[in-house]
Amino acid sequence: MKSIDFREIEGRSLGYYALLAFFGVLVLIGLGAAYYMETNGHHVTGMNNQIVWGIPHVFAVFMIVSASGVLNVASIASVFGRTMYKPLARLSGLLAITLLIGGLTVLVLDLGKPDRLIVAMTTYNFKSIFAWNIFLYTGFMVVVAVYLWMMMERRMNAHTHTAGLAAFIWRLTLTTGTGSIFGFLIARQAYDSALLAPMFIIMSFSFGLAIFILYTMAAYSLTGRPLGDAILRRLKNLLGVFVASVLYFVVVYHLTNLYMTAHHDFERFILLDGGVYTALFWIGQIVIGSIVPLVILFHPRLGGSRRMIALGAALVLVGAFCQVYVIIVGGQAFPLILFPGKIVSSSFFDGAIGQYRPSLPEIALGIGGVSLALAMATFAIKVLPFLPASLADSDVDPHQAAVKATEAAHA
Repeated sequence: MKSIDFREIEGRSLGYYALLAFFGVLVLIGLGAAYYMETNGHHVTGMNNQIVWGIPHVFAVFMIVSASGVLNVASIASVFGRTMYKPLARLSGLLAITLLIGGLTVLVLDLGKPDRLIVAMTTYNFKSIFAWNIFLYTGFMVVVAVYLWMMMERRMNAHTHTAGLAAFIWRLTLTTGTGSIFGFLIARQAYDSALLAPMFIIMSFSFGLAIFILYTMAAYSLTGRPLGDAILRRLKNLLGVFVASVLYFVVVYHLTNLYMTAHHDFERFILLDGGVYTALFWIGQIVIGSIVPLVILFHPRLGGSRRMIALGAALVLVGAFCQVYVIIVGGQAFPLILFPGKIVSSSFFDGAIGQYRPSLPEIALGIGGVSLALAMATFAIKVLPFLPASLADSDVDPHQAAVKATEAAHA
């Protein structure tokens, strides 16, 4: 592989400033929504005593999980020695940090009283998985920042493998902690499963890589920099493997629940009688987010089209959001089983399906968090050399370039 020339983008065009302004407006709207919910109370949202984690938590968990997964590209280069991915490692680390900041921002602003975060940061209950995650999230940003320094500072390049290995282990731990938030809640039939921790890890691989592909394609298209077919083909094939792996874990998770009689009612709720949750599971998660992208990514003709690859990655993210929504909101909507084998009824909604409808302020806050992450990444590639000047086949895969040249000569 040739020596990679990393360069900042110029970022002087009207389109660039318009894009940043667009993200900025969405961030301001999100902040306004957070202020509105804080000053008026959570009764202005769709959340209630039955469903206390709403659409902001879906956005937050989606971005936190994706932040871990997007770093997978850098890990493949540094930890597993795949040199073709090395030019993409810096952007991978950058997106990991910005996505995590965006997700945590939504999470903090949805607390109702964000200033109470000081209590969470100074008083720890180590029996709570939430306390562990404070260290995992903040530590992740520090570890990835050091990892980026090792990659970008020439005299520190010798330590890139060690830093990459540390980041790899930390991000697996982080995603395990995020999945365990739900897996440790044994009172909820939807969450009482050790499979959630490894499932969240493979979900992060799929979500993060889909975001990485779309951001890379957009960045190189809008800046006019060459992006070869070789690296894009590797990324889309890898995404297909991750999507298939997520689908496998989902099947195993539900088959495991169906094997246990205590979980039959919940499985019937999600798979058959859950209304919007059933629709999101089968149509959004399984069909749109898994089966259709797999067909696109592995089809010999469709998989060679850049537009179709982008469509496949976008559909993966649609399915990912549906999956997180079903896990978080659908899991809370199913009533707690306080007395197994007994019918419980009272004026406190015991045994009743929880009702939730996302409000506009909640959605605005979530979109604001995503916009913050994208704005930070888009600004960073202007001021620091995160992007290679070229990802053409001749630069990242000389062997493929030679093969194409030979084929062209024979033709």
